[in-house]
Amino acid sequence: MSRNPDKNNNRNRNSHSISDGDDHEPIAITKYFNECSACTQVGVPVFHSIRSDCDLRRPSWGPFGRVSDPRSKRVLRWNRAVLLARGMALAVDPLFFYTISFSASGAPCFYINVAFAAILTVVRTGVDLVHLCHLLLQFRLAYVSTESLVVGCGKLVWDARAIASHNLRSLKGFWLDAFVILPVPQVVTWLIVPKLIKEEGIKLIMTILLVTYLFQFLPKIYHSIYLLRKLQKVTGYIFGSDWWRLHLNLLAYFIASHVVGGCWYALSTQRLVSCLQKQSLCLDVDGPFNYGIYTEALPVFSSNSLALTILYPIYWGFLNLSTFGNVLEPSCNWLELIVSICITLAGLALFITLVGNIQIFLHTVTATKKEMQLRYRDMERWMKRRQLPSHLRRRVRHFERQRWAAMGGLDEMELIRDLPDGLRRDIKRYLRIDLVKKVPLLQMLDDLILDNICDMVTPLFFSRGEKIIREGDPVHRMIFIGNGRLNRRQALGKKFITTSTVLEAGSFLGEDLLSWCLHQSFTDRLPFSPATFVCLESVEAYGLDACNLRFITEHFRYKFSGDRLMRTMRYYSSNWRTWGAVIIQFAWRRYRIRTRRSAVTDHLDPLMQNRSGSSENLLRQGAALLIMSLRPHDHLE
Repeated sequence: MSRNPDKNNNRNRNSHSISDGDDHEPIAITKYFNECSACTQVGVPVFHSIRSDCDLRRPSWGPFGRVSDPRSKRVLRWNRAVLLARGMALAVDPLFFYTISFSASGAPCFYINVAFAAILTVVRTGVDLVHLCHLLLQFRLAYVSTESLVVGCGKLVWDARAIASHNLRSLKGFWLDAFVILPVPQVVTWLIVPKLIKEEGIKLIMTILLVTYLFQFLPKIYHSIYLLRKLQKVTGYIFGSDWWRLHLNLLAYFIASHVVGGCWYALSTQRLVSCLQKQSLCLDVDGPFNYGIYTEALPVFSSNSLALTILYPIYWGFLNLSTFGNVLEPSCNWLELIVSICITLAGLALFITLVGNIQIFLHTVTATKKEMQLRYRDMERWMKRRQLPSHLRRRVRHFERQRWAAMGGLDEMELIRDLPDGLRRDIKRYLRIDLVKKVPLLQMLDDLILDNICDMVTPLFFSRGEKIIREGDPVHRMIFIGNGRLNRRQALGKKFITTSTVLEAGSFLGEDLLSWCLHQSFTDRLPFSPATFVCLESVEAYGLDACNLRFITEHFRYKFSGDRLMRTMRYYSSNWRTWGAVIIQFAWRRYRIRTRRSAVTDHLDPLMQNRSGSSENLLRQGAALLIMSLRPHDHLE
């Protein structure tokens, strides 16, 4: 009998055994799970990483290699490279039009620029190889099952055979990827064009180039858009920065101008061939032949510069797309009219798309600044309508300017409000734990209490000259100073004598609230502030409200009930330090009066001795009353 039947049962669920004969031991064949186990859990985000899965749950290697996570950083960087390669391929294809060159020296003739054609062939082949690697990589990337999207957040399929079958059945996936990398321009340039040049079929050459180019270019545009959306759907984002989006829009506008210029060059070549078939003088702009919208191409044909041949059509495309074809003057040729209409519509569509995307980009960049300007305007209108005095208006403007300079118009709590609780708590700890640990009072607490404090404190900002709390006001929160300095002022007695203390970064105020929370009072009356705190400069701080502080002290009372913590609070408390300084000053004054009286007691008459004794008694009584009234209180008493 087995000593552990449960273990054997679990083992039998996950494996089967076969035997070749009576003398051979059974061979265990483990059933691998083809689905991510973490995806089936409740509350897991979409398309999470699978590194938490055990290696025994799924095979590491399949018939097509190792299956990768589509959300890994390596795959994300590769997707960016593929999209940039697709954009380069769109820009390379129109350059094949310029491989047909025209020689104006001597008898006019057309020929192939072999060196330029070879360079284009190498570049186009290299770009296609990048996409071919991407095509093969799709057989080693997990995909999201569409059936799992009906209920739940979707599951990733890790089975290599299922991935291969899914890719081969997808017309927009594998087959479209294979179609866009077909070497159509290379084949036409090296096999068809030389034969037609020998037969003097130049017009047919340009027609074939245009047809084959558009036959593959239009699916390429659709494929690039489909690929971008597909990668965004799987990985969440490709180019996360707004600057990337702006550059991609400008790149799209450049490629469109490049394509229009290339097609214009090919059609101009056809028009030039038509002129050469009718008359010999065809490169004269003022000649009798009507070139229509191709008149500006004559200087290009007259020049032997390859750079001019490429750049001038691109400029022509930019000019006409930007002006919606307003500078075009077509002839009565039907093909020219169709080309002019297409250029006008394409320019309008590109302009609307580009302007819309640029507006979104500018709105994203300047949204915070515009929001602050609107806030200033609304604040000015409100102060004018309420007829606030000038000194209050100056304080409001000063506070808004300093807050903008310190915070940049951002609200940290608003930014992280919608994040998961665990992530938001970790972010708050990262931002505030260093400041919290600067406070000597909190250095004695353990990490659990510090985590709760970091989660509950709220960021505060005070401008220079503002009063954080006045003497005698109830204390609503405990404040920890991060940056800046405070001035603590406290009135002594009825003689309007004040004490002044400067609090630096790392100090705290409102410690009476901590004693109030630990005192277990039966009333909810908050303690009163013993002093007035005024900002000497702009102050960034964190505040812990009374309700949150009471929550922490009630749940972690075992830590706050120690005498060591309370004595530490007394040592660093501004209230206790001020009280101690007052005691020392009064003791020193009494000592000086006593020493002076003993020095001159022999030279004074009895009446003066009685007066000095009475003044000393009055000083003692006043000091005793003053000290007892100023002495702070905590739960240790």
